Amino acid sequence: MDVYVEKAKCTGCEHCKDVCPVGVFEMKDINGPDVNTDSAPEQFQWKGVEDPATFAKWKDVQDGHNHYKEKSVAVNGSACILCQACLIECEGECIVITDDSSTVYHSVYK
Repeated sequence: MDVYVEKAKCTGCEHCKDVCPVGVFEMKDINGPDVNTDSAPEQFQWKGVEDPATFAKWKDVQDGHNHYKEKSVAVNGSACILCQACLIECEGECIVITDDSSTVYHSVYK
């Protein structure tokens, strides 16, 4: 299983981390050295610029999480059991999972 996060679309909502039963995700400071340590292809790594549409939709949400201060990083993608909880809960629709048969799953917020 390969799991990565499209960093510009990640809102930092922490929902992926909160619902993952096997600890695939950790939150990393946007200015930290390990924000791009998952398997995200170059075009989906954090480069300091938010996705404009995602940012406009979620910038004012107040739910107790550190929106736009941290990014989700799939630090343990190989542990993924494809329960798809993260795919449903991800506000930014930024999670991509490729299973062992090369089927690709993208998050779609409930």
